[in-house]
Amino acid sequence: MGDFSEKIFTSYEKAADGEEPAPEDFMNIAINEARKGICNKEGGPFGCVVVKNGKVVGIGHNRVLIDNDSTMHGEIAAIRDAEKKLGTYDLSGCDIYTTAEPCPMCFAACMWANISHIFYGCTIEDTSRIGFRDKRFDELMGGRDKLADYLTQMQRKACLELFNEYDAMEKTIY
Repeated sequence: MGDFSEKIFTSYEKAADGEEPAPEDFMNIAINEARKGICNKEGGPFGCVVVKNGKVVGIGHNRVLIDNDSTMHGEIAAIRDAEKKLGTYDLSGCDIYTTAEPCPMCFAACMWANISHIFYGCTIEDTSRIGFRDKRFDELMGGRDKLADYLTQMQRKACLELFNEYDAMEKTIY
């Protein structure tokens, strides 16, 4: 894990130093954030970053287990962090990078926060494979067929590696 962490730290530093980071750099930061959470047994493999004008303005991972809060998903944590840092509830002009397609609650939170676009790694079907109920909730809400312009999948393979690590761990499923 050391080499991976060093690579991600370097990508984050590039963004902080003003070099133009690639979208993959932001997803790698989200993956690293998720890995931090699962290694500490704080929640599922869901990490996120909020990006504005090419800079990370919010970061978070799933904290459901550590906070005893069923709503503390990675997207919620990252949105809260960005809003606090920016001093606003309006994240217009921000994008979010998340290791998995947002559940209906997180999708709605992104919309309430005025997130401009969502970039995600794993699909709702992938989250079902490792024991989460997102697909059931999504079906109850009517699916995602009308959301293609708002959601973009990227780096699924890297996010699936994270999910496989999580699936192999001793964990609490919620």
